Amino acid sequence: MNRVSIALFGSIILLVGLLYLLQEPATDRSKSSLTLFCAASNRAVVEKIRADYEREIGIEVVIQYGPSQSLLSSAEVSGTGDLYLPADESYLELGREKGLVEEIFPLARMQAGLVVRKGNPGNYRTLEDIVRDGVKLVQADPEVAAVGKMTRKILGMHGSWDRIHAATMAYRTTVTDVANDVKLGAADVGIVFDAVLSTYPGLEFVPIPELAEARADSAVGILKSSKNPSAALHFARYLSAADRGLKHYAEAGFKPVEGDPWDDIPEIEIFAGAMLRPAVDLTIQEFAKREGVNVSTIYNGCGILVGQIKTGQHPDAYFACDAEFLTQVRQLFGEPLDVSANELVILVQKGNPHNIVSLRDLSKPELRVGIGHEKQCAMGWLTQQTLIEGGVQSEVMPNVVVQSATGDLLVNKMNAGALDAAVAYISNAAGSADKLDAVRITGLTCAVATQPFAIGKETKHRQLMLRLQKQILSSASQERFVNEGFHWNSQQ
Repeated sequence: MNRVSIALFGSIILLVGLLYLLQEPATDRSKSSLTLFCAASNRAVVEKIRADYEREIGIEVVIQYGPSQSLLSSAEVSGTGDLYLPADESYLELGREKGLVEEIFPLARMQAGLVVRKGNPGNYRTLEDIVRDGVKLVQADPEVAAVGKMTRKILGMHGSWDRIHAATMAYRTTVTDVANDVKLGAADVGIVFDAVLSTYPGLEFVPIPELAEARADSAVGILKSSKNPSAALHFARYLSAADRGLKHYAEAGFKPVEGDPWDDIPEIEIFAGAMLRPAVDLTIQEFAKREGVNVSTIYNGCGILVGQIKTGQHPDAYFACDAEFLTQVRQLFGEPLDVSANELVILVQKGNPHNIVSLRDLSKPELRVGIGHEKQCAMGWLTQQTLIEGGVQSEVMPNVVVQSATGDLLVNKMNAGALDAAVAYISNAAGSADKLDAVRITGLTCAVATQPFAIGKETKHRQLMLRLQKQILSSASQERFVNEGFHWNSQQ
């Protein structure tokens, strides 16, 4: 090998090495451990899930147990940690208000009631039974523990808290401390969540009518302090998977939510109208990267997408350009959310040389007009309805020389000078203000399209899709839609 070829070979090796080093890792889960702040009430079940996860995935999960409020304070003061799992979801909402919590994954439900020794020797069945003289009652501290906070709230609403507070012998830091007191005979009865007792064979849970409303929804949240949110989301998906974490929750006496099946890297498919791409594509890409999932987004005219859906292609979600094109396949999707609206306008060359001010002007002799294809896209269907409502369809259609499945093609032809005017969405021309002007179509209700987002009923990844839906409804997403010329409809 001569010196030139050696030098060339060395340069190639160096280039490959640099590309490798510069390449951003997708989800570098293998090199990280995770820190979870977890309520003591979930300890037994979370320990089993942690063992499964570390064995199956090979990532260490470091868990700090304690009262829900104390753990939230620790996360806030330290600015560290990846996940937070309190005994009740209200603490996650508090964490979100404080700017500490991002995504929330629902897990299971617990019921508050009494803990007694097996067989209930004291025959405790109601609130009256535990406030009798001589009964040794313990509770979890309502300032730091979820069950204590909930008990005080529910009984306070019914005017019973002062009596139960006066009868309480002692307050403990966590719900497991309460159970341990009853187990050791230091107390006759305590107030706990039912699921806590799965590891206490000598104890029994007794529901009482006064605490029937005291139910806690357990969920895990991703902390903003996480240095590796993709890894944290991976573990949260494992915790909340029907065939992984949630089966342990069910075995422990919790009532689990309907979770997604476990996939190390889920694959989801979204159908979206082509005109939505500039507004939503970056949001979907960011979601896929953060979640560590593969998202295939199919953008096309809504008429074409509806045809594909009707022939058996059922995506995990459908983001339609107009409500009419979701209505046609409504039985396959859940309740839609109206995200945005887009306005039909008449696009003309800069300066409006043909003096087009209304739909009727599109019938001027020798004018070259472009519109959407009625059967291929929502824009085309909506244009026809607008022409009919305006009473000018028969006059304008003879001037139509292009019918396109997308508004982008119409804009391209306008920019190239191949059309004198086109009816398209105002968002289609967002990047062509230097070449085109937009003439508003006033007084016609059909000239505005609403864009609904709906999750497929057949999706295996409903919880994942709900998180994507939340991301699409976020303030960052709203800003992108508005910048692209859309009106923001969502009140979520």
